[in-house]
Amino acid sequence: MAEGTIIRALSGFYDVEEDGRLCRCRAKGRFRHDGSSPLVGDRVEYTPQGDGTGVISAILPRRNSFVRPAIANIDVLVFLASGASPVTDPFLIDRVSVIARHAGCEFLVVLNKCDLDPADELYTVCSRAGLSTLRTSAVTGQGVEDLRTLLHGKVSAFTGNSGVGKSSLLNALSPALSLETGEVSEKLGRGRHTTRQVAFYMLDPQTFVADTPGFASFEVEMIDAITPEELPSCFPDFLPYLSSCRFLDCRHLKEPGCAVLRAVSDGQISPSRHESYCRLYELLSRIKPWEQAEKPLSR
Repeated sequence: MAEGTIIRALSGFYDVEEDGRLCRCRAKGRFRHDGSSPLVGDRVEYTPQGDGTGVISAILPRRNSFVRPAIANIDVLVFLASGASPVTDPFLIDRVSVIARHAGCEFLVVLNKCDLDPADELYTVCSRAGLSTLRTSAVTGQGVEDLRTLLHGKVSAFTGNSGVGKSSLLNALSPALSLETGEVSEKLGRGRHTTRQVAFYMLDPQTFVADTPGFASFEVEMIDAITPEELPSCFPDFLPYLSSCRFLDCRHLKEPGCAVLRAVSDGQISPSRHESYCRLYELLSRIKPWEQAEKPLSR
């Protein structure tokens, strides 16, 4: 029996690495039956077969896990967005930030393609909301060294819309990766999927970043196993006001005496952030308590 970390997953195979040794593994059939499939980033126990292959028998305890992107045990979830084509919907940023906060990992918004559009509105909304936000350009190199500094010594995962430049930015961070990149369709206004697997790449001996398949905002369903009561604390810009509402059970939707609503009216909280909160609250309210228990951390 050996232990290692899954660094790549594709078509039912898992590349497990430990001390520079790589073993291509399958998972035992029981994982398919109990819904606990291994994820990239998992620490696992496996049995080597002697020919470079092996069988995963156990998943060691996770610090956190996500289903979209399918990854585990990360320090920073990096959401790539863009003010240029494809333009990122702010609601998608808010949605993923809530998932990251609830999972207990850092969340970083990277506004890429700033050589085409500086994404001023997205930058203002995200930074005012207390989300760590950085502007970059894989073409000009803007912000690349700042991003490298923020990621150093951590395990990170890049996620976001197809076509926002995740693979291009990784290539800018480490040209030796030579990851495939794609163009954005002018007709559809979105990118094609060039990343087809979740895989970790080493930027330096202390820094690992996963590239993940992109998605379109209309096709993604990421309702976390969060109760409506937990949702307000997942909005950092709401935190200073939550204890000041007239009612202890305030939902921060339309209640009189709500300090969050007053902060929105006073310009302390962006209206778009409160709109995102309301949309998420409605989605979470549709999930019954017994369904919450059955849901994975993120999907």
